[in-house]
Amino acid sequence: MADTAYERILCVKNDVQVYRIPPRPSNRGYRADEWKLECPDWTGRLRVVSKGKELIIKLEDKNSGELFAQCPVDAYPGIAVESVMDSSRYFVLRIKDESGRSAFIGIGFHDRADSFDLNVSIQDHFKWLKQEAEEEKIAHTLDAGPKLDLGFKEGQTIKLNLGTKKGDNAKARKPATSASGIGLLPPPPGGSKLPPPVASSFTVKPPAQPNTFQPPPTQTQGLLLDLGLSEPTPSPQRPVTGQNPPDLWGDFASAPGSQSSSSNSSSSDWVQF
Repeated sequence: MADTAYERILCVKNDVQVYRIPPRPSNRGYRADEWKLECPDWTGRLRVVSKGKELIIKLEDKNSGELFAQCPVDAYPGIAVESVMDSSRYFVLRIKDESGRSAFIGIGFHDRADSFDLNVSIQDHFKWLKQEAEEEKIAHTLDAGPKLDLGFKEGQTIKLNLGTKKGDNAKARKPATSASGIGLLPPPPGGSKLPPPVASSFTVKPPAQPNTFQPPPTQTQGLLLDLGLSEPTPSPQRPVTGQNPPDLWGDFASAPGSQSSSSNSSSSDWVQF
């Protein structure tokens, strides 16, 4: 896999100093102040390269790109890359040649941000390796377990309900209620309509005609008009004279059906209302 994988550049620093360091005096770690920091043994370019799961720190010439040394990193933190005790800008690398021989050298940067970028690039690579290992473990566990057969068996069917939602049906079936809480009847099926109202028949009364001029009635005519009767014709038995006007009301004692009426009065003398 390492031969077919592509090489990725994770970090490049164009100014790095390389120092020959004395053997470690004890297990307390390295100190940069024991090196000759004013006189580096070599100056060049640093590249952090990943190829598959491998991570290599390469020290190269700035101009020609010729490889000076390389440091395979198999773990971090680890013995391949170590920080010194007295500074964050210096590290100790374990370099290897093609024959497998190894040696320890010191490197340093002028800017502290360069050393920070080196740390981040190495950490990101090993975080990615850890994530890949977890995903492979999960995939292996799923492959080892029983596989689910989700296919249809012979003669097996499935039913799909493409109707409306249950909540919508419940709302549609809920009867409408009035403000007083009494349920209202649903409209009749079929969309029947009520017949139009029948126009009521009525007659239009013509407007009253304007009153025309009439001569003033006499006393007899005025009384008859007030009672809604016409003027009676004079009876032949009682001639009308200018001196004694006829009795317009008659004799109340001679009203028909009365016990005190007189038999001598004539029915023609009584005015019926």
